[in-house]
Amino acid sequence: MPLRDHFKPPYGTRRWSGFHALWPGMFVQALNKKLPQRFVASPSVNLGTSFEIDVAAFEEPHSSFGDPVLNGENDGVTTAVWAPPHPTLEIATDLPAQDEYEVRIYDEEGYRLVAAVEIVSPANKDRPDNRHAFVTKCAALLQQHVCVAIIDVATPRQFNLYAELLAMTGQSDPGLPSPPPALYAVVCRCTPNGESWRFQAWTHTLELGQPLPTLPLWLTRDFAVPLELEATYEETCKALRIA
Repeated sequence: MPLRDHFKPPYGTRRWSGFHALWPGMFVQALNKKLPQRFVASPSVNLGTSFEIDVAAFEEPHSSFGDPVLNGENDGVTTAVWAPPHPTLEIATDLPAQDEYEVRIYDEEGYRLVAAVEIVSPANKDRPDNRHAFVTKCAALLQQHVCVAIIDVATPRQFNLYAELLAMTGQSDPGLPSPPPALYAVVCRCTPNGESWRFQAWTHTLELGQPLPTLPLWLTRDFAVPLELEATYEETCKALRIA
């Protein structure tokens, strides 16, 4: 099914805030059916007024990984058979320190944050200060070895926050057109490479009227689960009676 424009008629007659509130819940339902027992997904994580994550994946304390199998009533089907695609970008990088956003906040709750999903709103990119705050938050998460997914279907503002995140570290993605697309989905992570770090990205340009992709959401250095944008998007539209 196609990607709709949720800010123009006929689909824009429904409030974006309602769609933005429900889509993370659909992600959580889908992810928790795939995540091994060691991990759990949670929606709407808020840390004060300056930190918000739409969907977060945590590693539970004192748990062993073992063979990754689906949670619950799953007939023992494994998730390890899913092979993530190669990254569309891989570069050496040195992310700046962002001490104001530390993972220790999650540790106090008994969990370690391993992945975060951000659904971009128009407010995230309507002013330079808001765009800077968003990319700074993503950079802080990446520095703490958290896999970050950014999904941008907000048509009112023609900015690409992924490109701004790369520019923050003096990098660019040669695979992006100029100007970079305003609608896109990307998964980013940083992995150790000897004494340096490697930045990896899996990016997709989104188009109105076209289906959405499946992205690799990395829980450990070598293990990812599929983040199914299309299925969760359609379930959200169906629940909200968006044709």
